[in-house]
Amino acid sequence: MGGGGGGGRGVWFGVAAGCAAAACVIAAALVSRRVKSHRRWQRAAELVAEFEEGCGTPVGRLKQVVDAMVVEMHAGLASDGGCKLKMLLTYVDSLPHGSEKGIYYALDLGGTNFRVLQVQLGGKGSNILKQKVEKQPIPQELMTSTCEKMFGFIASKLKQFVEEDEESREGTIETRALGFTFSFPVKQSSVSSGVLMKWTKGFSIEDAADRDIVACLQEALTKEGLNMQVAVLVNDTVGTLALGHYHDQDTVAAVIIGTGTNACYVERTDAIIKYQGLLTNSGSMVINMEWGNFWTSHLPRTSYDVELDEDSLNRTDQGFEKMISGMYLGEIARRVLFRIAVESEVFGDVGSKLSQPFALSTPLMATMHEDESADLREVKRIVEQTLQIPDIPLKTRRLVVKVCDIVSRRAARLVAAGIVGILKKIGRDGSGPSTSGRPKGQLMRTVVAVEGGLYEGYSMFRDYVDEAIVEILGDVAQNIFLKTTVDGSGTGAALLAAAHSSNRKSYI
Repeated sequence: MGGGGGGGRGVWFGVAAGCAAAACVIAAALVSRRVKSHRRWQRAAELVAEFEEGCGTPVGRLKQVVDAMVVEMHAGLASDGGCKLKMLLTYVDSLPHGSEKGIYYALDLGGTNFRVLQVQLGGKGSNILKQKVEKQPIPQELMTSTCEKMFGFIASKLKQFVEEDEESREGTIETRALGFTFSFPVKQSSVSSGVLMKWTKGFSIEDAADRDIVACLQEALTKEGLNMQVAVLVNDTVGTLALGHYHDQDTVAAVIIGTGTNACYVERTDAIIKYQGLLTNSGSMVINMEWGNFWTSHLPRTSYDVELDEDSLNRTDQGFEKMISGMYLGEIARRVLFRIAVESEVFGDVGSKLSQPFALSTPLMATMHEDESADLREVKRIVEQTLQIPDIPLKTRRLVVKVCDIVSRRAARLVAAGIVGILKKIGRDGSGPSTSGRPKGQLMRTVVAVEGGLYEGYSMFRDYVDEAIVEILGDVAQNIFLKTTVDGSGTGAALLAAAHSSNRKSYI
């Protein structure tokens, strides 16, 4: 009996020891898992911190960007090819003021679709009485055909548009004025002429090379029997400026912040050294900056920006655009998240989607950034559906939002620095005499017209732009107003046609 009892106790001791050992193994595994999890999160946090530091835009750095922008603007006005900024002459020396009257037309060609517009102006305080717009697709085969065929097609559609509107035909004997928005690279020699430099956006019409694009359109209009004269040739940024100035004469610049980005502003002709022509009636001219190509060593560039540039088709070009425009912000965020996924495994077993270039668009990035739900359900939905990463915990979703915030904040603050650079160049930043001749300290109300989906549809981005302008300018910022415009490129071209076909002198 006693021996049996001792054997039983041995069995129980053995079982207990085994359980203890198993418990130790389980505990060790849990500890190991926690350690690995901690290390993963530690690495993820390190990568985010490194990225945030690399994207840093303290006010001191922003002011360096402002000054660099001014230096580059001076260089671009002095000579062609002297710097990254092209500072193109537009020959636009008359901006609409609101007193224009009559019916004017515009043709807006900037991609696989074109738009035709009719604008009826009342001539009383920025009053657009009536506006009609039609959008037309360009057949794919015409995009690689000939000048005659493509512009012939456009002219026929424009003629149909004009003739369908009975009101525009009644009593119309005079030649109609047309504003032509052409968002392809051109070198202008007057307000209504420009030689095509190269096609983009899928167009490849060989016989258009080195030809005056307005002459091509005008010839097509004549063949259609359309009594219409191209009064101005502009790009979309200049159209935005025109519409802004029509509604508010304190508008001195325009910026487009959408898929791409650009800026233009009103410059004194005596400051345009490379301009060999006579002074304009107004003493001013609109300059198309092509600021997407701006570059300075003061821009906060990270390894992700370097890699994006190296993988792009236009390597070493459009450096500023690649840091601030809607084409690239989502891609920068994707690259950061992909590296975090690879080096920390906080996203679990990541599929190939996150590794695909441009898998994350900027609008989706903005949606995640502005997700105000407690559980960040929009972030979860987008990561699952778009990036195909299931079941990410709330902690990981917050990390995604943080990356989006860093990307958008840097972009917005650099946009602000660019805008202030323009204002400083023309003396509207409070640091010196303005172009109007007002003494230092007497501040002018200044308006910048802004257009583009990134700015218009992304409220946190707009807030960051406003915040940075205040940081850079201080009290002067209360005299600076950013105003959004709608359909500036088309409507603005029609308004410019009105301003430049008028017999009166128009000042800007």
